[in-house]
This record gives sequence, structure tokens and C-alpha cells, in this order.
Amino acid sequence: MTRMVNCVKLGKEAEGLAVPTYPGELGERIFKNVSKEAWGEWLKHQTMLINEYRLSPIEPKARKFLEEEMEKYFFSDEGSSAPGDFTPPKIG
Repeated sequence: MTRMVNCVKLGKEAEGLAVPTYPGELGERIFKNVSKEAWGEWLKHQTMLINEYRLSPIEPKARKFLEEEMEKYFFSDEGSSAPGDFTPPKIG
């Protein structure tokens, strides 16, 4: 049976993650409060942050930055935003 959560990002009840996707306390909060759909949106946002800021996820500073952005993305009113000069690619 599908696990449902009240998704903090989407503001509605939606299908939850099958398993925790991130370790620790933040990972537990995400598992309990973030939908599968919202997690997928975060992965796209995270990829953009990695590419635009030229981050290496193996570097501790980069991991700390991404974790802080993840916290903001899901649980902060300000959210995680794109770099100031980021322009999404045009499709079509």
C-alpha cells in the first residue's frame, strides 16, 4: 500500500517516499513530511545548484551548503532560490 504524507512543499496530501533518502534528523523530517513528487523537484533544484555553483558533492563545504539549501527548500518560508544570474534553459 502506498504511504501518504501531508507534503510541506506541495501543501497537500501526496504519495510519500518509499524509504528515507537522506541520513540523520533532516532525513527523518523529509521522510515524514515530503512527498515523492516534491523530492523529485528537489533533486532537479539540487542538480541546478551543483552545476551553477560548480560544486563537488564530495567536498564537505559543498555538502554542508546543499544540506542547508535542502532545509530551506522544504522547511523555510524563504525557500532555496536559484543563483542571481541563473536563467532556466529554453525548451523547444
